[in-house]
Amino acid sequence: MVMWYTLPHMINAEVTRAGNENALSMLRKFTRRIQGMQLVRKTRDGRYHVRPQSAALKKKRAIKRIAKIATIKQLIKDGKMAEAPVRGSQNNAKKE
Repeated sequence: MVMWYTLPHMINAEVTRAGNENALSMLRKFTRRIQGMQLVRKTRDGRYHVRPQSAALKKKRAIKRIAKIATIKQLIKDGKMAEAPVRGSQNNAKKE
C-alpha cells in the first residue's frame, strides 16, 4: 500500500508500508510527512493570491474614474442630478 499526494507545482509526498504496518499508522506517517514538508501551508498561502495589476490597466481605470467624476459634476451643474448629502452631517448638526 502506497499513499502519495501531488500539488500543482509537483511536490510529492510518498509513504510506503513497512512490514505489517496498519492503515492508521500509515495515515499518521503520511500526515507527519505532509506537515514536515509544509505543503498544506504553502497551498493555503496561494489560495487568495491576487496578481498585481498592470500599469496599462491602472491607467485605463484611472481614466474611466476621472471621466465618471467629470460626468457626475456636469450633471449636478446642469441640475439633472442631486448632490449627494454629506455623510454624518446630521450627527454634526445635533452636537453644535
